[in-house]
Amino acid sequence: MRPGSIRKLVIPIFKASMGEAWSDKVDLVYNPEFLREAQAINDYFNPPKIVIGTADGKPNAVMDELNKNIEAQVFVTQFEEAEFTKFVDNSWHAVKVAFANEFGRVCQKMGVSAKQVHEIFVSDTKLNISPYYSRPGGAFGGSCLPKDVRALQYIASDVGANTHLIDSLIRSNDAHKNHQFDHIVRSLTPESEVLMAGLAFKAGTDDLRESPNVDLARKLLEAGFRLRIFDPCLSPEKLRGHNLGYLYSTLPKIDSLLINRKDAEAGDWELVIVSNATGQAMDLTNFQTLETHSIA
Repeated sequence: MRPGSIRKLVIPIFKASMGEAWSDKVDLVYNPEFLREAQAINDYFNPPKIVIGTADGKPNAVMDELNKNIEAQVFVTQFEEAEFTKFVDNSWHAVKVAFANEFGRVCQKMGVSAKQVHEIFVSDTKLNISPYYSRPGGAFGGSCLPKDVRALQYIASDVGANTHLIDSLIRSNDAHKNHQFDHIVRSLTPESEVLMAGLAFKAGTDDLRESPNVDLARKLLEAGFRLRIFDPCLSPEKLRGHNLGYLYSTLPKIDSLLINRKDAEAGDWELVIVSNATGQAMDLTNFQTLETHSIA
């Protein structure tokens, strides 16, 4: 059900048939099911989770009683989050099937055992089959993911495996970078002063290779904003190789953009962009902040 359907479609029906006092007579909840064909009864009593959507996001006594003997984590949300969760779940399941079949095709074309590759892949419950890399937030970057995605794209194309999902990853990542830029600047006044807390791909490092933060900084400067950057681990004179080349080819004026922590915390910023965990160690209580590494 499209998010908003309960408020915009279902509730008006209740109002039309029962009057404005309909909510005194009916408790309206949205409780999506997570039932597989041929497994429905077992899945009902052993669900992966229970999601209850209510008008105010507070528990409902009737649903609490209904589910009291079922062992599962319960999430109580407003209607819209509960309405949306099935789309996310089933689309993710479809992504998993498509991804598995795509690397399976590559394996088959190259005479590699897809079964063994899959066995190795799913054995990793720390990163692969886990909450890691699945939280809405920043774009991916760094020295590994973009490089290896492009390598797999090339291999798949070379052997004729037609990996449309894998081929879309870089484009999707670029689209997310553009989305974040648009989200940031929509409330900024022209030529406003902006601080970026963290430039490196990951806080505590000086790895700038394909860092989405470097790309964001470039876009902000090109748009005319007065940007300054605080990153305690970044010293341009210490950079070497591709790391050095990537930074200066993208931000040739980086030396004039970097400031120290004292100046960063004392500036008159219209917005502080917290682009990695660097901002957690700063005193930003007096500033409007926006985190790019997470979406609430």
